[in-house]
Amino acid sequence: MSASDTSLIQLRRLTKTYGQGDAAFQALRGVDLQINKGEFVAVMGPSGSGKSTLMNLLGCLDTPTSGNYLYQDIAVERLNADQRSLLRRHALGFIFQGFNLLARTSSLENVELPLVYRGLSKKERRERAQEALVSVGLPNKMRNTPAELSGGQQQRVAIARAIVTRPSTLFADEPTGNLDTRTTDEIMELLTRLNEDRGITVLMVTHEDEVATHAKRIVRVKDGLIESDIRTKP
Repeated sequence: MSASDTSLIQLRRLTKTYGQGDAAFQALRGVDLQINKGEFVAVMGPSGSGKSTLMNLLGCLDTPTSGNYLYQDIAVERLNADQRSLLRRHALGFIFQGFNLLARTSSLENVELPLVYRGLSKKERRERAQEALVSVGLPNKMRNTPAELSGGQQQRVAIARAIVTRPSTLFADEPTGNLDTRTTDEIMELLTRLNEDRGITVLMVTHEDEVATHAKRIVRVKDGLIESDIRTKP
């Protein structure tokens, strides 16, 4: 199998600068990184290290100042806003620390929402949302609103929403930051299962060493550069 068959993400000399002149701040200073299909990567680093900027660029939520970003051989830095939106919609899923669920909307409707933008029929949206909620262990919570769910259950709904589009890559930004230790373990076991059983590539930002141990590879960012890149599991 060739490198192009296994490579999902390739970054070459990627930079990101905010502001201009004396106020300019270089958040990323020339990052080289390759991530292969099916990996589970934890991205770590102190506040201000550039890890969040890196994840925003990888998730097509922002654009680099210079350098190259290939996603499955697509030159992402050359895409316009609409094209980046299409890439996010069809290939990427996102999980956030704050869940970001619609408060007065049921779990089922929250999970269906990304499929509305896909133009799927109501019947297909409903079937796929139900399937996603079952897969995260919430078959009996489909009609509940976020206020009727625990923090862990809300994050499971958020994960179901992220995977309902069947993305190839899942971006998780501090996915356990608002959860207790037991619930954190449950959520990490779920992410591990999605990675191993479905082959979804997982890229996760975390500041917790115990959470990072669930990943197969830990990339540490410092001062806008990759400080270390260690494979922890085969």
